[in-house]
Order: sequence, then structure tokens, then C-alpha cells
Amino acid sequence: MSQSIGNTALAYARAWHHVDASERVLGKLAERIAIVLMGKHKPIYDKSCTSKVFTVDCGDYVVVTNVKDIQVTGRKDEEIVYRRHTRFPGGLKERPYKEVMETKPSDVLYHAVSGMLPKNRLKDRRLARLKVFGGSNPGIYKANIMKRWEDGTLTEDYIKRLDPKNRPQQPEQPQQ
Repeated sequence: MSQSIGNTALAYARAWHHVDASERVLGKLAERIAIVLMGKHKPIYDKSCTSKVFTVDCGDYVVVTNVKDIQVTGRKDEEIVYRRHTRFPGGLKERPYKEVMETKPSDVLYHAVSGMLPKNRLKDRRLARLKVFGGSNPGIYKANIMKRWEDGTLTEDYIKRLDPKNRPQQPEQPQQ
């Protein structure tokens, strides 16, 4: 009997992953996030479906917390410079890595993940599924998170919502 998934709604369902970025290396973390945003970790991924004619985007959502504690290797914290241009003559603006980490650390991760996604019309849609927080509180997205990043298993809260046997029992009311 075949165990193929096929084009079912379950195969294309988007899961929410939570990542704790404290003490993680920026490049390796950005690479893994880009893979999840593209959907390459799913068995239904087909790179031929991202052509200009037919686009299928089957990636998941990623919620990243504690970005302010992310690490870089070597002397990259001194060497990395983020550049942008205002489109006016002499309008090149440069900001070093340390300054960006002090003011807006989420921009560092967005820039790294953006550089690892393919440059096509799905890039903006995929980056919109990346939610980055400097602190440990994921805000309103905490209720959506289904999978742990470390081992890929489901969270306890999600299992309790799915399986009625695991739900806490309500105390019985005494009859009068």
C-alpha cells in the first residue's frame, strides 16, 4: 500500500515553529529558517513548482525570540556593515553590525534570511511569514505555535487541544 501524501489539504497546511535564538550562530540559524520558510523540509516540496508559470508556496511560519542574544563567529561583529542608498547623489548610508544590534536586532536576522531565500516573486510572501522578536515574549503569536524547533515535536499545549484524553478533567459539581 502506498504511503504517498499527495495534494491534500493536510500536506499543504502551514505549521507554526518557535525558535529561541539565544546563543545561536546567525548564519546557521538563518539557513535553517530559510529552509522552513520555503517548505523544503516537507515531503511535497518540488522545486519545479517555483517557476514563473506555476508557483506553489508550501512553507511554514517561523516565530523567532531572543534575537538580541544571537551570536556571530570570528570578527564579524566588527566587520559586517549594512549598506543602503537613498537614491540621491552621495546618499550611501552605512551602519555597523554592533549599532544595528543595539537599535533593532530583528533587522539583522531579516537581512540574513532574506539573503538566503531565492530571488523570485515569492520572496516577500515568505519573509512575511517570519515573525522576529528581540525579547523572549512572542506576543500574540504564542497561541499559534505548534512545533518546537529543537526536536520538531508538537508542544504540550497543542497535544492537549487535539486529544481529549490528555485534557485536564473538570472537577465535578456536587449535586444538591
